[in-house]
Amino acid sequence: MRKHGEDISKRIRAVDLFCGVGGLTRGLLNSGIQVIAGFDIDTACRYAYEHNNKPAVFKEESVSDIKGSDLAGLYPDDSIRVLAGCAPCQPFSRYTQGSDHSQDEKWGLLYQFGRLIQEMKPEIVSMENVPELRRHDVYHDFVTLLEKNGYNVSASDVYCPDYGIPQSRTRLVLFGSLLGPIAIIPKSHSEKNYRTVRDAIGSLPAIESGQTDRKDKLHRSVGLSDTNMKRIMTSIPGGTWRDWPEDLVAACHKEKSGSHYASVYGRMKWDEPSPTITTQFYGFGNGRFGHPEQDRAISLREGAILQSFPRSYRFVEPRAQISFKEVGKLIGNAVPVRLGKIVGMTIIKHLGEYA
Repeated sequence: MRKHGEDISKRIRAVDLFCGVGGLTRGLLNSGIQVIAGFDIDTACRYAYEHNNKPAVFKEESVSDIKGSDLAGLYPDDSIRVLAGCAPCQPFSRYTQGSDHSQDEKWGLLYQFGRLIQEMKPEIVSMENVPELRRHDVYHDFVTLLEKNGYNVSASDVYCPDYGIPQSRTRLVLFGSLLGPIAIIPKSHSEKNYRTVRDAIGSLPAIESGQTDRKDKLHRSVGLSDTNMKRIMTSIPGGTWRDWPEDLVAACHKEKSGSHYASVYGRMKWDEPSPTITTQFYGFGNGRFGHPEQDRAISLREGAILQSFPRSYRFVEPRAQISFKEVGKLIGNAVPVRLGKIVGMTIIKHLGEYA
């Protein structure tokens, strides 16, 4: 029970499983929840996670190798324990549907998450993933396990612009609580005041294709071939390759099998949220990732900002070489920071009512 006058948020401690570069952790910290540690097997995430989220520490360990007692030992006595995470979503994503992922070891990671919950019984659980996860037995098994262990469970498909994220991404957000019913906090935005591409990246310095801003080495764009430069110069915000002259249309799009992929080689619109930021957002041909008016794909920094990372967030060490593929993966796989904050705000509100 809460002591008279106690600020409940000071007792909350969280551990972030599958933490990546710390999108969820940064969001929880921004909400006022202290994060002890993040677990991930990708060593490339260590610098970004620890540099931006002190004093949280990065633990390069697989959840399959961790015991519930190991996690329980990280929390201070008398803390309210939160266990949160986003198991890798590639096997469940609509971008990979149709591919055979039955042997993908990532399928089992949500079961490992459930095992750890059962072993340590944290007061609060939060899980974020793609909505397509609901189609699979692993999701229903996860919910059943929570309910059998006494958790009140709620799950919502969250349209990110409804919560102030400038990206038309939809995510499944699940909460479990041993204390009472829990549900995500009400929406903060509507179509009338969604944050837009202009709101997010409109103030960044202009750069050209293949150029890097001299003050921010992450504000860099991939160079375009002569053909792709002609294509983007012909493209209009929100348009498609169907707007181009016939000689610029790729051969694959002229075939029936490729005629449905209209969203590739497109420009974003200034006054709408961006499309979903994938791990390949830096490539003009990989989606609607063309800058609204500059003749280039969006930069790595712009992709990070559309994922609601602070403009100052560092993803690589100061003298490290920047790989578009590697940094793009780190950014695209992250939980949007603002969504992490919404998770934290939900937990704090809930504990204010029940703890």
